[in-house]
Amino acid sequence: MASLLARLPRGSVWRLSAAMALVPEVAPLDPWVGLGKALSSTSCRTFASGALDEDGRRLPDLIASIPADRIRNFSIVAHIDHGKSTLADRILEMTGALAYPLDKQSSQVLDKLSVERERGITVKAQTATIVHEYGGHAYLLNLVDTPGHVDFSYEVSRSLSACEGCVLLVDATQGIQAQTVSNCLLALEEDLEIVPAVNKIDAPAAEPEECARQIEDVLGLGAEALRVSAKTGEGVAALLNAVVERVPPPRTERDTKPFKALIFDAHHDQFRGVVCLCRVVDGSIKAGDRVASCGTGTELEVLEVGLMCPEPTECERLEGGQIGYVVTGMKNSADFRIGDTLRKSVDVGVEALPGFKPIKSMCFGGIFPAATDEYESLKRAIEKLTLNDSSVVVHRESSQAMGPGFRCGFLGLLHMEVFLQRLEEEHGQSVVSTKPFVPLLVVEADGSREREILSPGDWDEVKWGRTTRVLEPVVLATIVCPNTVVGKVITLCHDHRGTQVDHTALGSQRVMLRYRLPLTELAGDFYDSLKGCSSGYATLEYEEAGHEEADLVKLDVRVNGEVVDSLARVVHRDHAFPVGKAMVSRLKKLLDRQAFELALQAVVGSKVVARETLAALRKDVLAKCYGGDVSRKKKLLKKQKEGKKRLKSLGSVNVPVEVFPQLLK
Repeated sequence: MASLLARLPRGSVWRLSAAMALVPEVAPLDPWVGLGKALSSTSCRTFASGALDEDGRRLPDLIASIPADRIRNFSIVAHIDHGKSTLADRILEMTGALAYPLDKQSSQVLDKLSVERERGITVKAQTATIVHEYGGHAYLLNLVDTPGHVDFSYEVSRSLSACEGCVLLVDATQGIQAQTVSNCLLALEEDLEIVPAVNKIDAPAAEPEECARQIEDVLGLGAEALRVSAKTGEGVAALLNAVVERVPPPRTERDTKPFKALIFDAHHDQFRGVVCLCRVVDGSIKAGDRVASCGTGTELEVLEVGLMCPEPTECERLEGGQIGYVVTGMKNSADFRIGDTLRKSVDVGVEALPGFKPIKSMCFGGIFPAATDEYESLKRAIEKLTLNDSSVVVHRESSQAMGPGFRCGFLGLLHMEVFLQRLEEEHGQSVVSTKPFVPLLVVEADGSREREILSPGDWDEVKWGRTTRVLEPVVLATIVCPNTVVGKVITLCHDHRGTQVDHTALGSQRVMLRYRLPLTELAGDFYDSLKGCSSGYATLEYEEAGHEEADLVKLDVRVNGEVVDSLARVVHRDHAFPVGKAMVSRLKKLLDRQAFELALQAVVGSKVVARETLAALRKDVLAKCYGGDVSRKKKLLKKQKEGKKRLKSLGSVNVPVEVFPQLLK
């Protein structure tokens, strides 16, 4: 034992000791075999990141010796809160990728962002390389943990493009949910091998047999669903064995074809620059090689290559079939793009990989710095953050009320909230955001030209005529809810201009509804109302379903006759009065009183649909006039009225930036 410890690299002794502390009663000559047998009833040997196996090899050296036919690349996909990250924890723990026991404080290892830990959701897909022994051979498993919320489906699709299979997880207490169906369809589009699994079988309300039947009937998956408990580790070893058996190895030629890799993710490191996560398709790459982007043509030298084990672990080379990171010291995030293909500089004839589907933003929001002198720092922060979240589309914008800023496109409301929170927490930016806006299409009078409107400010640039039509995007929403609240959910959908498409029973207690809904309705309070009327049990997932004509109008807010451009909104004509009334009423409470009467108006075109009046500050000019000439009092009152009238016509009111966050809630 002492000789084995002496062979460990510096800094690894404590990891070995921590790993051995898991099973103090087991102390064989080969600690990895003993630990593996203690953690799993099957043959599962563990390999910690900095430690040695029985042949004296470090993990990177062991991985280099594994041929391509013993590599398995797979993702874990599921609806939100079905246990993906917990299952990833158990897999990392049981395969020895973590040399310390997990507790409540250190759980969710792959959720590395603070916003993920605060909200309890996965926002970014994370990779981890592990070694699993099956049938007497060491297999290299590249695990990708993905988000579950519909707003981060782009992360899921990019992760699936780097894999040959996926584990589709279903909660035994909830059954199939909306995002379960969506993720299954994404995996089928990528032609992946799907390994279904029922999680949380140890829960008191678990119905694993019912869930397995739903998987077979609703999703049509012929493979038998495995039963696992990510919390206790039951069935996890069998799940890993199923991944090895069912998921095919990557198709790659390491020796005969030139290096080619797909960049499926990236992030900015303040010390090393841009770090690219790559799926190596063919060939190999090592530090010192010069690589080029097939999309931009930029050439850079590779400074470091490595694997995520789950922490970055440098290795000698990355070979075909592996998933790892490449550091080139790149400072400009525009040199390499997500979905781009990496090749060696000398291999000019390498064809680019297909990449990813174009991003379709579902809503746009204006982002402005709280102080105008912070514009450049906000610009740099957005550039770094969009490198890590390539689904955000950024355009420059300027507002009369808030100055220069950016209009950013997001995949949903939660996506926008998380982006703003990451700007504040990770980059220290204080920003003001506008109300989310859904992009519209306007077919002008002659019918031959379509114009896309990305903000309410674009509305005034359209040449309106009698035959001008406004088209709003429509989504096909899938709602899964208990059958006890179906009536409330149907009423909610009809109140938000929805049209029912399908009504399907999922067993005896759950129902799946499909509705065509305007996306502008989802950008409001629909999701909160859905959770409220179903006591939090309903789930929502949606996909694009084209455009439909709608009677939409632009609602402006005027303060003392001047339009405040940042408060403009586009709403349905029937909603103009209640929305306008709510906005001016809230504005009346937030603005300070002036020396003159202030008119707050909500206007559609030239028609005022709602109005509030902010009374002027009063001053009693007759306070010192006790008795005396009555005509003098009348003159003073007349003079005061003329002065207030002049102030009202000449005075200007600036809406403070501080009130915008409260106005735009």
